[in-house]
Formats: sequence, structure tokens, C-alpha cells
Amino acid sequence: MGAENWSLAEGFLIVGFSDLPQLQVPLFAALLLVYLITLAGNLLITATIYCNLHLHTPMYFFLSILSFIDICHTSNIFPQMLAHFFQEGTCMSMTECLLQVHFLIGFMCTEVLLLTVMAYDRYVAICNPLRYLTVMNKEVCVQVAVGVWTLALFYPLPYSALLSKLSFCGSHTINHFFCDLTALMKLSCSSTQHIEVFIYFSGSMITMMSFILIITSYTNIVSCILKIKSKGGRHKAFLTCASHLTVVLLFYGSACSVYLRPTKMYSMKENKILSFSYIAVTPMCNPIIYSLKNAEVKKGLRKVLLF
Repeated sequence: MGAENWSLAEGFLIVGFSDLPQLQVPLFAALLLVYLITLAGNLLITATIYCNLHLHTPMYFFLSILSFIDICHTSNIFPQMLAHFFQEGTCMSMTECLLQVHFLIGFMCTEVLLLTVMAYDRYVAICNPLRYLTVMNKEVCVQVAVGVWTLALFYPLPYSALLSKLSFCGSHTINHFFCDLTALMKLSCSSTQHIEVFIYFSGSMITMMSFILIITSYTNIVSCILKIKSKGGRHKAFLTCASHLTVVLLFYGSACSVYLRPTKMYSMKENKILSFSYIAVTPMCNPIIYSLKNAEVKKGLRKVLLF
């Protein structure tokens, strides 16, 4: 069987962390711990919001969706990544790779859009508090949530279609811990220029538009906060935004540094570290960031844990 047919039929060899044989046990333990903390933290945030009626507001509704996305996002990668530690030369078929890439892009798109919606929610709450419950009513929140999920479901389809047409006639080894989009393009022996153009165009459009909306929202928020005469009022208003802004910077910084640069500039070792940041570190830190800086969430957490 030819090299191209073999790679497509038999799959891709995922290197994972097998290049660090002396660290297999501590790495597995650390990654398993990160995954369990991520699942526990996000499930706890979701349960806290569900069980506390005073948290049934648009802000916490979107936060619960963010927690669900983080669970799905990490679960798309971690089980397969952890399984690599018990298998030599783990293979993934082309179909499995495309599905993993599809869901990865979909969940990232959902998170980008949701973070934008959450920024607008904070803008309305702080700059137009009297109209907040009118603008961000239950019907609007549900429609926004459905719209975000629908767009995220269809947004990755062109990526999957373009990737499925690539030819692989050389190495079938992916030097990564999952089936990464950029790693697949580096392996392909066919031209990937059209895919790169599409990635930069579509990726830049959705991320830049979202980022501009977030910056615009926070510019107006800061302007409103500075007009608050009470020092305590300014502090409270700032705290309601600090958690979200921290998550935005953490997510955008790591994700954009991976996908919005030319393929020739990629270093797989560097890519692994940056990818781990938005796949593992950000979802794990989100519940911690929101619970540490939010008195209402901390109060709700205590009720759930003492129940």
C-alpha cells in the first residue's frame, strides 16, 4: 500500500509526550489531575448557579454555559491524550482527526462568541443598569445562547471540508498530543495555501470583530466606572468585570498565538505549550478566577458544598 493510502486508511500516529519517556508517570499524574480539577471546578460552578436562585441572572446564565463549554473543550482532547500513556504509537483515523478538529474549532468559536456576549452583558449592567433586565431578558438570553451554539456548529464545516481534501504522501506522525489543525497542514504534501488564507480570513474576522466589541464594551465600562463617585461603588463595578477580562486575555492570548500566524513559523514544541494553555490551563482556571473574585459565587459555593 502506498504511503498516501496507508496514512489515510490506517490513520495518523500521535506522538503525544512519548518523547519524554523519563517523565511518563509524573506527566500522566499531572495531566489527570488537571483534567479532574477542570471537570470538578466547572461542574461545581454550574451546580452552584443552578442551585442558587439569586444567581439566576443573565451574567451567571452565560457563565454556566462557559463552564459547560470548558468541560466539552477539554473532554474533546484529554481522554485520548491520557490514553496515549498506556499505548505505544496511538493511531487516529482521518475521520477521528477531522471530528476532533471540528469540535475543537467549534468549541473555540463558541467561547469567543460567548466571551463577547458576556462583555456586552457587563456593559449593559454597568452603563445602563435601569434597562438591564429589559435588554437582557430571559428570552433574549436563550436566543443568544441558541445562536452562539448554532453558529459554532456550522462554523467548522468549511475547515473539515478543506482538510478532507488534503493528500498525505510522507510521514503520518503528528508531533502533538492531539490531532491539531496546523500539524495536519504541515504533514500534507499538497498545497495548504488556500486553507491558510481561509484560516486567517475567517479566524481573524471572528476574533477581531469579537475583540473589538469587547474592547468597545470595556472602554465604555471604564468610562462609566470613573464617573461613579463612591469608592466602594467603583470597586464593586470593577470586580464584576475583572474576572471576565482576565479570562478574555488568557484565552485570546494563547489561542491567537497558535492559529493566527503562518504555518512556516510554527515550532511543534512551542505549539504544544501554547495549545496546552488554551485547552487545559484556561478551562481549569476559569472557575477559580470567577469564584475568587466574585462574592456572590463564593457565597453560593459555600451553600452547595455544605448542603
